[in-house]
Amino acid sequence: MDYRTIAGTDLKVSLFGFGNFVFGTNWWGDFTDEQGISLQNFAFDQGVNFFDTSPAYGNGRAENLLAKTIEYAGRDNVVVSTKFGYDFYKDPGKEGGHRERPQNFTPEFLEFDLEQSLKRLNVDCIDLYQAHNLKLPDFADDIAQSMEKFQKQGKIRYWGVALGPAIGWREEGYKTFNEYDASVVQTVMNMYEQDPGREFCEICEARGRGGVIVRVPTNSGILDCEFKNADHQFAPNDHRKFRDKNWLVYGLKKNEIIAPIAEQYNCSIRQFAFKWLASQPAMASIEPNLLNEQDVLDFAAAADGKYLSEQILSQIDELYRRDFDLGEDAHPCDWKSSTTETGTIRSSYQKPVASC
Repeated sequence: MDYRTIAGTDLKVSLFGFGNFVFGTNWWGDFTDEQGISLQNFAFDQGVNFFDTSPAYGNGRAENLLAKTIEYAGRDNVVVSTKFGYDFYKDPGKEGGHRERPQNFTPEFLEFDLEQSLKRLNVDCIDLYQAHNLKLPDFADDIAQSMEKFQKQGKIRYWGVALGPAIGWREEGYKTFNEYDASVVQTVMNMYEQDPGREFCEICEARGRGGVIVRVPTNSGILDCEFKNADHQFAPNDHRKFRDKNWLVYGLKKNEIIAPIAEQYNCSIRQFAFKWLASQPAMASIEPNLLNEQDVLDFAAAADGKYLSEQILSQIDELYRRDFDLGEDAHPCDWKSSTTETGTIRSSYQKPVASC
């Protein structure tokens, strides 16, 4: 297992991280408590030490499950990350629902939210505390002040921002690093949706501190080779039914182009996609969807410290720049944005500016 220290911190995290969001909703199927804990423990046994959760996942359920794995592994052997900002206490939502619930980033709620997470996780201190899907209008100095207060109290060690829920939020990522000097940004990033994630990586590299945590590393299942054809029918509770059809149609075509390149590394397409992410600057940890022990074994094998050559990276960069020569419809989907009238913006790369 490859372990990486997030620059500017003393957090040494497994490159392959376990995000237990799949236990907080039925979007990926139903797991009993025993099944969830067993899978987490199995991941720890394979070398995973970074576990990322949130009180919003199952209204506290995912944190409760992680507490059992912390007990199994021993507190000093794991790096614990959770999030803050969703007030499910007042609005529990509907199981399996896709509606984003109200957020609360006031100092009073943050203090309450932190205490509840500490209790559920059964720990005295959280290693990494992330503002959950913080949007530009909600950035406020008193959030950073609350984080500094919690650090002084010994209740958290470092903090950052998890961007979402969809891909995008460029301005939020820039602000997190350049203005708030936070330790991490978590974002959607994968070989078929590279930006703005790689911009955040470049900011960290230029500043010499900070790291990027990635979720959705397999492009919502495309790079897992989960779908056999473009006529795949999604279950009613599957969040991917909301994605643009071109994502599926052209994702399958991109896989055909990537497959022979992956074969050069004797790995599957999803392992190759993991290695591509691992080769990016300032990459701290990658969190695939993990549904069974084979998923854990596949990604643990990919996190072996042997990644992609500069030649292959350049080849992928060029393919991406040209939309894999598949035409305009193969361009990555639009992002969400806090700065446009429509709330979306066309996917693109811009050279980021990093503050020191």
